[in-house]
Amino acid sequence: MTTAATAPRRPGDLAKWLFVAPAALYMLLFFGYPLVRNVVMSFQDYTFATYFTGEAPFNGLENWRAVLANELFGASLWHTLLFTVGSLAGQFGIGMALAVFFHRRFPLSGLMRSLLLLPWLIPMVVAGTVWRRILDQETGVLNEALQALRVTSAAVPWLSSPDVALLSVVLVNIWIGIPFNMVILYGGLQEIPAELREAAVLDGAGPLRNFFSVTLPLLRPVVTVVLVLGFMSTVKILDLILALTNGGPAHSTETLGTLTYQLSFLQLDFGQGAVVGNVLILVSMVFAVVYLRANRGGVAR
Repeated sequence: MTTAATAPRRPGDLAKWLFVAPAALYMLLFFGYPLVRNVVMSFQDYTFATYFTGEAPFNGLENWRAVLANELFGASLWHTLLFTVGSLAGQFGIGMALAVFFHRRFPLSGLMRSLLLLPWLIPMVVAGTVWRRILDQETGVLNEALQALRVTSAAVPWLSSPDVALLSVVLVNIWIGIPFNMVILYGGLQEIPAELREAAVLDGAGPLRNFFSVTLPLLRPVVTVVLVLGFMSTVKILDLILALTNGGPAHSTETLGTLTYQLSFLQLDFGQGAVVGNVLILVSMVFAVVYLRANRGGVAR
């Protein structure tokens, strides 16, 4: 009798592995190798000099000790948390409101949706440069408008005050990310059968009850995609912050992304830069795993 262990492989099994092999090879080359290389580099004395000699000796946990002892690391971690949470909350909340608004068909709704996509299509550096001019304390259009409307009596230091700069960067990032949230959530709303909402209305559910009891639960898989992708793209943002504040003033907008850039490309300490990069990857992985598991548990219930 032929057992399962000695049973010959079917031709279909080989074909499956051949189809999977290119994707697996791509993941190993372009994701696996850089990740492993970054981890190894965090345990090496990898500086400007060793970059050219190719001989970077291992220095154990010296890079990790130096980064953890750096006062900017704790501040950058806190700023990254505030920046990410504030951006996601604003982008998702406004994006959801716009998706629900445009779900009701009315004249020129398609044109208005197209116009709202413009912030998403503009390169991040260009958007940051434009907003830096708009938010300029002395010559910015925003301050001139606020003073003309008598909303403020003096110019607001949007990007030059440590108390306001991080909020300004968050608001600009919300403006950039709203179209992505709106488009994905609008597509999800289109897939929900209208009969379910109509049945809820017949049962006496108001607009809010209909949304939270019918629409939002059915939209949960789409919400998961939006939040996870939004987190992954927000937590590592670098170019927008560099264009707006360059991490200042007084390091008030310093994040893990900007700290990695400064350590690696300004101070040329690639080993410490790799440490911060590993922390950034770890934070992203923990969020993705925790959120996906919590969402899966919610669906199972």
